[in-house]
This record gives sequence, structure tokens and C-alpha cells, in this order.
Amino acid sequence: MVTHFAPVTGKIFFMNTPSFENFKSSALNEGFDEVIERSWPPLTVLDTHTHAFGVKALVTQGEMWLTVGDTTQHLQAGDRFTLDRDVPHAERYGAEGATYWVARQNK
Repeated sequence: MVTHFAPVTGKIFFMNTPSFENFKSSALNEGFDEVIERSWPPLTVLDTHTHAFGVKALVTQGEMWLTVGDTTQHLQAGDRFTLDRDVPHAERYGAEGATYWVARQNK
């Protein structure tokens, strides 16, 4: 299951964006056991695959497209998404690549 929260932009985005440490602390308190920053080079394409962990992520730079089933979401800085463990999905990154903070739940 993927949940997408509406993008937050402009002044409000900067006022409400957590620091990495706050994002990490919050995720660990929610039961996630690993929190990292991932950066992808421009125009990277990852064909359909799965992960042995669930994720909660916040895009912090660039843009990406996340496809689950027949649904593709365009995600930009400020957008959040979740993805359950073992859900087949594909990823495509924009002309500037993308960076996101990701909390993983390996249990």
C-alpha cells in the first residue's frame, strides 16, 4: 500500500520541514529501526522490484516517479510516501536525480 501526502511548497514547506534528526527520532519512536538518506543520480530507472522492509519517506530534493500496480505518483521535494514490505514497485528519477530520507521497518 502506498500513501501519498499532498506536497507542501513555498514558505510553509520550509517552516514545516523537519530536520533529518527530527525525522529520524520520530520514525524510531514509531517503530522503524533504520533511518537513512538516499540519493539517486539523474535519470536512474529501477525496474519493478520489492524490499524486505516497509518504508516511510520524505523527498528532500529533486523528483521521482513511484509506480505501484497501475498507479504512478510524481513525487517532489516536500512529498511523503509509505510503502509496505514486499510490495512490487518501480522507481524513476528526474533530470536532477532525487534525495529522500527513508525510515525502514525491517521486522
